[in-house]
Amino acid sequence: MIPLAFITGFLGSGKTTFLRHVVRSHCGRRLVYLVNEFAPVDVDGPLIECPPEDLISVVGGSIFCRCLVTDFIRHLRAVAERAANSDTPVDGVVIEASGIADPGVVPRMLEETRLDGPFRLARVVSVVDPGTFATLVQTLPNLSAQIVASDVALLNKMDLYPPDKVAETERALRDLNASLEIVRTAFCAADIDLFAPRRAQPLDGQYARCADPNYEVITCTVDRTVDTNALTAALGGLSDVLYRAKGYFPAAAGLQHLDASPSGLTVRPAPRPDLPPRLVFIVRPGARARLEPLLANLASDSPA
Repeated sequence: MIPLAFITGFLGSGKTTFLRHVVRSHCGRRLVYLVNEFAPVDVDGPLIECPPEDLISVVGGSIFCRCLVTDFIRHLRAVAERAANSDTPVDGVVIEASGIADPGVVPRMLEETRLDGPFRLARVVSVVDPGTFATLVQTLPNLSAQIVASDVALLNKMDLYPPDKVAETERALRDLNASLEIVRTAFCAADIDLFAPRRAQPLDGQYARCADPNYEVITCTVDRTVDTNALTAALGGLSDVLYRAKGYFPAAAGLQHLDASPSGLTVRPAPRPDLPPRLVFIVRPGARARLEPLLANLASDSPA
């Protein structure tokens, strides 16, 4: 059976950083990587440095919502067929789920589709940002579901927070899942056996709604050269409504990659100059009006 490992965690917690670490540390194994983008734009896929045939991107929602689960199942069936008809075995599938996913539904989904024949659920890893978890878990139920379903929590960004904030987050995690293995890390530099046999822990979850009322997604094609300092200042003024901003934009120094969350913001050169200049904003419901001045400075056309 092909083991499935799930990487979950809220928007901006560090899932893609961990996935990149996994790719680098498992270069001797034949793994398939599936990246699920909640937004309708594939921002993270180009950051994953693996052979193109081993990377699958699913965009536009959660792979556990009714809108996308059919695509997810189709991709898993293709991986199983490829493994069965090839001399090169597939050692495992690593799935970076969207930040709103509830992995508790996975056993049910595998059973309903009979994919529990070629695949087995291995470990579920949640990446946790101590700076935002205690607040967000009070209002976003899927964060609790992610921790309940997890075997391991990576308490990430340890370089940013004092001991009392870390201890508070660990207590909150233990309250949700007493058997959870907690690993402290910075930049997700943690070596975990993703495909170890899963402990006997029953999981139960629900398929996500196709339109989650807790989030609004805005995409913008950037057709102007952007002043990086002005952009970062504008995003700083939106910190109370902004869950996530990421993507690529043209600047005087060339195409740049933006990655912003409540715990920080980075701008660095894009991995390739040919990537589409688009930015994705995931915000609290009703916050679109707050973004309008920024969007007007980024593009001539109205954003999606």
